[in-house]
Amino acid sequence: MQSMPPEPAEEAADAVVLSAEERAAMAEIDEVLRAREESLRLLAEMENLRKRAARDVESARKFGTERLLGDLLPVADSLQRGLEVPQGDSAKLREGMQLTLALLDKTLAAHGLRVLDPQGQTFDPALHQAMSTVPAGEIGAGRVARVFQKGYTLNDRLVRPALVVVTEG
Repeated sequence: MQSMPPEPAEEAADAVVLSAEERAAMAEIDEVLRAREESLRLLAEMENLRKRAARDVESARKFGTERLLGDLLPVADSLQRGLEVPQGDSAKLREGMQLTLALLDKTLAAHGLRVLDPQGQTFDPALHQAMSTVPAGEIGAGRVARVFQKGYTLNDRLVRPALVVVTEG
């Protein structure tokens, strides 16, 4: 027996099923393409953020001291004026140096630098570096008898320890 050709109604039904399957496949392909586009867009955005962060870090490294340097310019100006004082006027020169030092101290303090002047305080090896020892006198043992060089902290981080003489007893 020979098979009979499909009726036109059966062909139409097969075509509808086929087009529904095609539509489902096309929808799936569209979803995959949208997801791929979104992934590429996110990758590009992440790359732009990385580049922007690198530029910001470079800019901060390059210009991070700009405010400090701008604040130090009056100190440099004061020193320049001190050099212009006629020789032989040591009282004015000393007074100018004291004013300049006060201006420098104020500027450094405004930027978070604190002076460690531990004269008479208890010796702290985290902040002080003992250069020598002397017998304990009136101030007692384990205290700073003399400061050779002041120390400094920047926002509570040690920049330079104070160089000191410590009493022993």
